[in-house]
Amino acid sequence: MVAPRKANPTVKFIDDYCQVYQNQFPEVRSFEAFKNIQIGMISDIKRKTLPALADLVGLSNAQGLHHFISNSPWEVFLFRRKRLELILAALQGEKVFLLIDDTGARKKGASTDYVQRQWIGNLGKMA
Repeated sequence: MVAPRKANPTVKFIDDYCQVYQNQFPEVRSFEAFKNIQIGMISDIKRKTLPALADLVGLSNAQGLHHFISNSPWEVFLFRRKRLELILAALQGEKVFLLIDDTGARKKGASTDYVQRQWIGNLGKMA
């Protein structure tokens, strides 16, 4: 049996951060897509769309990142549980507050990828 290949390295601190999550991904391609998305999310690019992230990390298209988000065989529940374990271990019993702003404020512009018209409750209409 051939051993699976190792994931391509990226930036050291991204590789170090992502290493604890590697066992959450059954395929090396999924793990690489995870690392590429992490790079894109911390980058200073204005638009964090999949095509923009793919371009940033040097992929020819965003198909692999799209597949990772929509069809990849990783388990969201297990990933969330692992992330929560790591956060609780890092906090070492310290109390924290999480504030979520879910105002439903209207989003403006026509250049956002993957966005369609939807009902906006606080406006009382489609927008």
